[in-house]
Amino acid sequence: MVWQSDSKGTVRWIAGVALVVTVAGVTGCSKDKDSGADKAPTVSKSTASQPTTAAPKPRQSTAEEAVASWVTAVIEGRPKQACVVMAEPATASSPAQVGTPTRCNSNTPEMRQMQQNLGRFRKAFTPKQPTNNPKVEVAHVPETGGKAVVPADKITIDGQTLEKVILSNSTGIKQGQLDVKVESAKIKGAWYVTNLDFNVG
Repeated sequence: MVWQSDSKGTVRWIAGVALVVTVAGVTGCSKDKDSGADKAPTVSKSTASQPTTAAPKPRQSTAEEAVASWVTAVIEGRPKQACVVMAEPATASSPAQVGTPTRCNSNTPEMRQMQQNLGRFRKAFTPKQPTNNPKVEVAHVPETGGKAVVPADKITIDGQTLEKVILSNSTGIKQGQLDVKVESAKIKGAWYVTNLDFNVG
């Protein structure tokens, strides 16, 4: 499973397709970390402290927790942890596919491509002055039919909205030109990140 973008800029996690959307003019501001590093993410205000000796299971009981877990894993350079929170909803021709430790820890070409793609988003999502333990919070958003859409201005990283962080890491993009939304869906009793709607212009 890897990310793909369509003509509208929506990024989807689809098998065998490389990421073709990039963040225009984004410059990285932090060093890449070992994707296997065992550091616990902070996923929301209500999340209890997790042990730092092992990567905790992502909190996915709400859309907000799933999005916070995913954004935190992306920022911390933990693509395998982000993968576990990602899914592709069911279609008329195929059942839903969710991230599992087995799939996400595999070394297939698709998984390697997915990790590289998430690394590109890490550069855009990381604040200019990153901390060792980013605090990611997601405001409550309404859900309809087991789906929820979280705008970038409802996601905060160490007190800054994701929208502002992306703008600060970009060149040539002005406020009002960026429209980013993270879509989440409830699948098999848990919430997953299913789409990233990333539009510039």
